[in-house]
Amino acid sequence: MDFKGKLAMSRLGDASREACAFRLKAARIATGLTKTEFCKNAGVSLTSYLNSEAGLSFPSRKVMLYLHRGHRIDFNYIIHGDFQQLPSDVQDRLFSALKDEESQ
Repeated sequence: MDFKGKLAMSRLGDASREACAFRLKAARIATGLTKTEFCKNAGVSLTSYLNSEAGLSFPSRKVMLYLHRGHRIDFNYIIHGDFQQLPSDVQDRLFSALKDEESQ
């Protein structure tokens, strides 16, 4: 995927709850974990996480820390869509997940 495609798909600069939810769901999918497994590992309730993934709230601090420490996906990507600082292997997994989410 070219750079312009990545910019559009990551919704760079869109910090709305809906855009964050889209990126959060792709990040979880990129981890290879189910929603339940993800919540257990992150130390958050399933209800709280599902609200974030549905765009009803922003992700919690615990979710952001877990993504960063456990999967090298940082706050800048989830909230702002800034993917450029992420390692290339992480970008590959994220954009594969974003592409799958966008086609649904």
